[in-house]
Amino acid sequence: MKETILTTKELAARFIELVRQDKFYEAQTQLYADNCISIEANDFLLPKTVEGLQEILKKSELFESLVEQVHGRVISDPVIGGDYFTVSWSADMTFKGRDRFTMDEICVYKVQEGKIVFEQFFY
Repeated sequence: MKETILTTKELAARFIELVRQDKFYEAQTQLYADNCISIEANDFLLPKTVEGLQEILKKSELFESLVEQVHGRVISDPVIGGDYFTVSWSADMTFKGRDRFTMDEICVYKVQEGKIVFEQFFY
């Protein structure tokens, strides 16, 4: 049986559904391509660029290890444009050894053949 390829709109909706439930691992393993590229705004806490799903999963684990507590997250509905979708993401959190703060970012995702192949974060 042939796997159904999600449209950008369908994939974005599924992505938002999962991340709003804090199912980040599921979102990445289900919706990201094996050769996905991830680019951060800087290399202050995390590597600026990583390539490949396994490296993205490692980066996510590193991020989670730096967080002491998440007090709340707000993720916008996606805005779709061709093969891309974007969301605004606001996270009220405390990193280990740091003061509580709110991180606001814009996240841009590129979709090809029903998988996220690129993500970039602006904050």
